[in-house]
Amino acid sequence: MASWCVRAVRQSYSIVASPALIRGSQRYLCAATQQKSGAGSEEDAAEKPEQSPAEKALTEEKALLEEQLKGMTDKYKRALADTENLRTRSQKMIEDAKLYGIQGFCKDLLEVADILEKATESVPKEEVTSQNPHLKSLYDGLVMTESQIQKVFTKHGLVKLNPEGQKFDPYEHEALFHAPVEGKEPGTVALVTKVGYKIHGRTLRPALVGVAKAP
Repeated sequence: MASWCVRAVRQSYSIVASPALIRGSQRYLCAATQQKSGAGSEEDAAEKPEQSPAEKALTEEKALLEEQLKGMTDKYKRALADTENLRTRSQKMIEDAKLYGIQGFCKDLLEVADILEKATESVPKEEVTSQNPHLKSLYDGLVMTESQIQKVFTKHGLVKLNPEGQKFDPYEHEALFHAPVEGKEPGTVALVTKVGYKIHGRTLRPALVGVAKAP
């Protein structure tokens, strides 16, 4: 009886572990998985229906309008920046015109100032006495005129440049010659033959100078 029971258990185990039964179970599981995946895809398709032609047209039109709006916004910003730059340049030109509008007139007056300066320098100081009233009156008048014209120059931003002993500056001085000068450091102005002028920081006429150089 016991041997019969053992044989029955072995037969049952061989049936359960048979390759055919295992392969059949695997096929069943694969089919079930595919059915589940298919059902999921159908559900996704049902959730996202295709757009109608009208909806597609509206979507394309929206994208086109957004692109046009972006382009117009960019053009507007560029035009605004150009306008601001133009306004700034125009304002600068107006300010320069106010400052330097009289530049040509002042430059013509410099010759008058030079003549007055030469006239006062040419009068012998020892002759300007009360014993020579006519010369004294003439000399005093020249000095007063020269002083007044310098005040007018200063009022309008015109400044005299007399750079003797200063370091040579090509933006403010014009060198007529270079020569060794005793007691003068090379590269400095040794002699001023004609004073210069600046108007509001801009050189109107450079000073004509002689520059010392090393021997």
